[in-house]
Amino acid sequence: MTSVLPPVHPGEILREEYLLPLGMSAGALAKKLQVPRTRIERLATEQASVTPDTALRLAKFFKTSPQFWMSMQASYDLKIEAAHLKDALETIPEIDVAAA
Repeated sequence: MTSVLPPVHPGEILREEYLLPLGMSAGALAKKLQVPRTRIERLATEQASVTPDTALRLAKFFKTSPQFWMSMQASYDLKIEAAHLKDALETIPEIDVAAA
């Protein structure tokens, strides 16, 4: 499994596509989402993951879907983990289900 694009953390998307264009701080967003300031600050600085709770709140505020935020997180997590497991994954055989 190879990936051409580097993994993009959901916090980067939040920061670059939402907070910066709106001129909004992570703290201001946290207040609107009714969550601790550190939760959004850590997400925006790519130190924390999107949780289902945060995804629901971001989706409501930005008029997106919670799946949008969770899918970004899952994609990021899978790319990071695939890189860590690259050698181990190469040793796992594949089964041809169609031939079975």
